[in-house]
Amino acid sequence: MNIIKGPAIFLAQFVGSEAPYNTLDGMCGWVASLGYKGIQIPTWETGLIDLDLAASSQTYCDELKGKVASYGLEITELSTHLQGQLVAVNPAYDSMFDGFAPETYRNNPKARTAWAVDQLKKAAVASKNLGITAHATFSGSLMWHTMYPWPQAPKGLVEMGFKELANRWMPILNTFDENGVDVCYEIHPGEDLHDGVTFERFLKATNNHKRVNILYDPSHFVLQQLDYLKYIDYYHEYIKMFHVKDAEFNPSGKVGVYGGYQDWKDRAGRFRSLGDGQVDFKSIFSKLTQYNCNVWAVMEWECCLKSPEQGAKEGAPFIAQHLIDATEKGFDDFAGSSDDQEALKKILGI
Repeated sequence: MNIIKGPAIFLAQFVGSEAPYNTLDGMCGWVASLGYKGIQIPTWETGLIDLDLAASSQTYCDELKGKVASYGLEITELSTHLQGQLVAVNPAYDSMFDGFAPETYRNNPKARTAWAVDQLKKAAVASKNLGITAHATFSGSLMWHTMYPWPQAPKGLVEMGFKELANRWMPILNTFDENGVDVCYEIHPGEDLHDGVTFERFLKATNNHKRVNILYDPSHFVLQQLDYLKYIDYYHEYIKMFHVKDAEFNPSGKVGVYGGYQDWKDRAGRFRSLGDGQVDFKSIFSKLTQYNCNVWAVMEWECCLKSPEQGAKEGAPFIAQHLIDATEKGFDDFAGSSDDQEALKKILGI
């Protein structure tokens, strides 16, 4: 019995203007030919999904599922990474994040946030209509610019930040709850939810809302030098999604965690294609299986050296090789003994 399903692939990084990357049919045919079994769909790519229609029409969702199924694939999850980012944007990043929203909402932070919230709520309904129970997103960030304590953060700043972040997300979380879908925040630098402590703070600020969960991606922990295996020990009950992405960290006398403002290929911490980095995926798959984490193993391609086409081609067999067919039988069952109560008492001397 496989607890972890796969291989699947996140389509966001592959969308393009030329075939097969410019249509859902083209993408489905391509990834199916590579051996993938599922696709994670970015909802901001209107050529792949009409989110408004998916939230309002069961017929559209049934047809969308049927189209994907015709290629031997499943829709694993929907993603609102870009819209989730816009739920909470510090003014310092307004101009840079404006590009995540339609032109109508740019240069108007309040309207942009309202649009993002509406997008998330529609994604909740769309997920239900598609029969999906987990959703991928970002938390957004009000506090990231204060990540390093210089200048010193005024007393109460962090508490106020998480309170405001929770206030913005609570109506969204309640909508997801009404639709029976978990919100899985990708724990990611640049987001207010970027490690274990920040996840716990947000969980507490939302009164332990049951829809607050985790998209686990070990690559971001490598770049932070955080123990990504112990993270599973701490938070396995919240891990409802899994991005399979590799990374490496090679500090030098010139550069470390912060990267020196350099391009990705010159940083100490770099994202790599599967198998080319330092992530111990055998141990990750083992731990997720040990804790019965029923998730899709979704490849996310981000590599500063290897082409996306090669990364996608190599990703499916890499994931397939790591899937564990979980045993339902103890290896020492052949030496099993009776559970007769009197026999047990005799062994214990009682």
